Amino acid sequence: MWRLPGSRAALRGVRTAVGRHTRAEAATETAAGAMERAVVRCVPSEPKLSLSFALADGSHKNMQRDQSEPLGRALSRIATNALKGHAKAAAAKKSRKNRPNASGGACAGPVPEPAAACEPVVKLYYREEAVAEDVLNVDAWQDGAVLQIGDVKYKVERNPPAFTELQLPRYIMAGFPVCPKLSLEFGDPANSLFRWYKEAKPGAAEPEGGSPSSLSPSSPFPSWTETGVNERVYTPSNADIGMRLKLHCTPGNGQRFGPSRELESVCPVEAGPGTCTFDQRHLYTKKVTDDSLIRTVSYNLLADTYAQTEFSRSVLYPYCAPYALELDYRQNLIQKELTGYNADLICLQEVDRNVFTDSLVPALEAFGLEGVFRIKQHEGLATFYRKTKFTLLSQHDISFQEALESDQLHKELLEKLVLYPSAQERVLQRSSVLQVSVLQSTKDSSKRICVANTHLYWHPKGGYIRLIQMAVALAHIRHVSCDLYPGIPVIFCGDFNSTPSTGMYHFAVNGSIPEDHEDWASNGEEERCNMSLTHVFKLKSACGEPAYTNYVGGFHGCLDYIFIDSNALEVEQVIPLPSHEEVTTHQALPSVSHPSDHIALVCDLKWK
Repeated sequence: MWRLPGSRAALRGVRTAVGRHTRAEAATETAAGAMERAVVRCVPSEPKLSLSFALADGSHKNMQRDQSEPLGRALSRIATNALKGHAKAAAAKKSRKNRPNASGGACAGPVPEPAAACEPVVKLYYREEAVAEDVLNVDAWQDGAVLQIGDVKYKVERNPPAFTELQLPRYIMAGFPVCPKLSLEFGDPANSLFRWYKEAKPGAAEPEGGSPSSLSPSSPFPSWTETGVNERVYTPSNADIGMRLKLHCTPGNGQRFGPSRELESVCPVEAGPGTCTFDQRHLYTKKVTDDSLIRTVSYNLLADTYAQTEFSRSVLYPYCAPYALELDYRQNLIQKELTGYNADLICLQEVDRNVFTDSLVPALEAFGLEGVFRIKQHEGLATFYRKTKFTLLSQHDISFQEALESDQLHKELLEKLVLYPSAQERVLQRSSVLQVSVLQSTKDSSKRICVANTHLYWHPKGGYIRLIQMAVALAHIRHVSCDLYPGIPVIFCGDFNSTPSTGMYHFAVNGSIPEDHEDWASNGEEERCNMSLTHVFKLKSACGEPAYTNYVGGFHGCLDYIFIDSNALEVEQVIPLPSHEEVTTHQALPSVSHPSDHIALVCDLKWK
């Protein structure tokens, strides 16, 4: 039996640092005999388990032990840690007694040594029986077991729900949803608890049971008041401007809850920009559509890797306030715009990888959407779908260059292209990709849909390159929607960098392009590559041909489309684009009221 010397009184003061209650509540529970918490994480794929609990000196212990190790060795290490904790607590007590008193002298009288006490045991019990010390850790630390250190007992919780990542955005604005980034193990956000607080106004009385904050230099106990919002997402009001926010969250899985965590915003809530270009559009999308409709969004977000360059600030967007080009600012607008559409499908272009993981996923997941990402080089494509309406069956993403060179689907096209070496070289230099996701209706398993998303080559003289990229895309989509999943309808979204007068658009909506089309010589005679192309789809632009979907200082035109298979889908409604007055309020896009140089296309589609 493992024992350790120490003070019962000191051990009796041990309390957990990760419990879900305030200090006052914890003290009440301890006084009433409630057990502390020892959290064990043990998964088969990892050689070690972790054990987490608090000691008498207030320190939190996180131990890593081999799963195959005998229990006795783990208990011995716990005994050693408890001894160290008691020694630290005794030393601190002695140090306090030796400090000079208010009159400048030392405290009167000798400092008594801590009284010796009976050696309290360190044991593990399961179903009120001591667990033998030769039992392996993996078998010993069961859910519901009791760890005893002295006369303090800890309830063992094996693999309780836990946050592995929890973070608030750095930049918070009034009127814009605050979506914490979070990751859970053994739990899910839907069964977790959230409670939002805001700092009380200066001079307000400290609320009873208020918790300390290391982020407030003016007071060791800043005041917090409940906002009344107990949801994952909180939208600050103008009344919150100048105040920081605090989130108290408890992970759950529908059966039990794990250790709670609290986090505070680094910066206070700031004022928003006022009316945004998408506010009027949101009046048409207040609710999620019924199951017969598919609200679809296509949007080029303007990648941060392009927005944050000197060339962008001084040449491309000199009219845009520098702070409005910063990612932290634009992310607030992007999150509010996208969540306000209540979409079922969202296809995004120019998505930075960190924007996908740190901003889009937490924001859209909180509103019921799940997403997949395909990197290009510095940025990529993202497709999100509403989880209550769709499940992801499969993904069929390609790089145009790799597919053209190696996939037999494109053998005939490649044979045509090799006749024009200059054009071939230019085409194969491009890094553009195609994202293809096959979704299945959660309500009717017979309903499946092929959702494609792309961003074609951007250069104004690259018309023939976009034609070939589109031919590769449509051949690949045909393979997925006709060979792999015969007869499923197609939604093809993207920034095609092509106006309605171009060969690419003509090819998409008419099903063919003649070899004498002017776009085959879009970059001059040296790169001319005459060829005729066809495809099998009957595509139409769901949102028609707007005057523009891209509006910058030196150009405006329609470059973005939602192409649909008109044999299987029809348009129920198109959400009106912002008015020209709204778009040009700050001269052009992006601006303080619009986060991108493109405008989102939004429409409701209906199964035929």
